[in-house]
Amino acid sequence: MTGLFPTENHPALLVGLDAPDDAAVYQLNTEQAIISTMDFFPPVVDDPYAFGAIAAANALSDVYAMGGTPILAMNLAAFPDSLDIAILSDILRGGAEKVREAGAVVAGGHTITDREPKYGLAVTGVVHPSRIIPKKGALPGDRLVLTKPLGTGVVTTALKEQRADPNHVEAAIASMSHLNAAASKIAQQFDVHAMTDITGFGLVGHAHEMAHLSGVDIHIDYSALMWLAGAREYGAMGIYPGGMSRNRSYFARWTHFDEAIDETAQKLLFDPQTSGGLLMSVAPAQAADLLAALIGAGETANIIGDAMPGGGHVFVV
Repeated sequence: MTGLFPTENHPALLVGLDAPDDAAVYQLNTEQAIISTMDFFPPVVDDPYAFGAIAAANALSDVYAMGGTPILAMNLAAFPDSLDIAILSDILRGGAEKVREAGAVVAGGHTITDREPKYGLAVTGVVHPSRIIPKKGALPGDRLVLTKPLGTGVVTTALKEQRADPNHVEAAIASMSHLNAAASKIAQQFDVHAMTDITGFGLVGHAHEMAHLSGVDIHIDYSALMWLAGAREYGAMGIYPGGMSRNRSYFARWTHFDEAIDETAQKLLFDPQTSGGLLMSVAPAQAADLLAALIGAGETANIIGDAMPGGGHVFVV
């Protein structure tokens, strides 16, 4: 058993629950494996079309985090009878156009009635069995590269509380809607040993997962982190989603902060992200070239730390 779920021992199941990853991977033959994942959540922004695009980008990201290519998606939606059906139409349109941008296709789905709107996708992708980039695999000495700025949780929470600057919201929407497709494709050209996307567990939570599964410790340089406009200001104002406290309560046992990292900075690292970037653990000799390739392709990225010998802890200095 892994947590609440029984593990499955099947020779074709290359990635399952024995070492939980961003998606399941099932081998079809010597050249092809299927990546399968799903994700959905309530609205994080007011605009229905933008919400659909963000939710779709978030669901597609799990395929990119495994080094794969999405090919097929199915809508997962919940919608109240009390709202105009045109809102649901805009959500689905936002999702479909983002899937189309990814080169995949929406081929159906399922909708139920619920008190709160929710939307996401079940996504199928493909990958060569020998080219999977797992969450597990970081090696001591690897450098850690992160794409996309952090702070979506605090910015969208400020929006819900009607305290957000519209320019900050616009920048957050652009970041959350941005596909991790190009970053994933670039990662596949380098000696990236492990990769995951930064979503609901926040940077520290997902870094711990990589560290724990890889049998290393991860050291993060706080000064190297990239932030969305307004994120640190909203954090200083105490504007956090509920998930921040849950993340902090659970992951704190594996997290160690330098005394110079103040309370606001610590909380921001537990901030749950929506459709965040990719965290890559890359051979040190290739880190600078990987970073240059990402920036050259128009991605926001930086080297944020290192993997060290250890056993699943995260150190922030």
